[in-house]
Amino acid sequence: MEAALADKAKIQYWASQLYNKHSIFFIGRNLDYAVALEGSLKLKEISYIHSEAYAGGELKHGTISLIEQGTLVFTLATYQPLVEKIRSNAEEVRARGAYLAAVAVEGDEQMSAVSDVVFTVPKTLTLLQPSLTVIPLQLFAYYVASQKGCSIDQPKNLAKSVTVE
Repeated sequence: MEAALADKAKIQYWASQLYNKHSIFFIGRNLDYAVALEGSLKLKEISYIHSEAYAGGELKHGTISLIEQGTLVFTLATYQPLVEKIRSNAEEVRARGAYLAAVAVEGDEQMSAVSDVVFTVPKTLTLLQPSLTVIPLQLFAYYVASQKGCSIDQPKNLAKSVTVE
């Protein structure tokens, strides 16, 4: 986790550059799709930016029509068996003018070739990888919310499940 936090300054910088987006998409496959859902949720909760997460395999079923010039798309590329497929998805959204931010494992040069910015996390056991992959997304949401002046510790209109039945 310490190594995953090493990109903190880079994440903060990019959040300061991208905080004014009105809509942000997250794409991933398999375990990375679950992380995409969490990244999207965290961003919505604390920054009030519209965001959606999609499974990379569903991209051509209408989702891709939402991508336009400058749309920020986070591509999660840490689930090794499907990295080639998600890279292909990244190329598709890039071809439609998306601004691509990727989360990839250290040493993955393929995502660097198709992305505007890449946040890296260490490679670990497959079932533990999501615990590292989510860190850059949570930090990004935090820094975006901070940049926008949002109340991070007490988001508006958010009822916590522990306080509401």
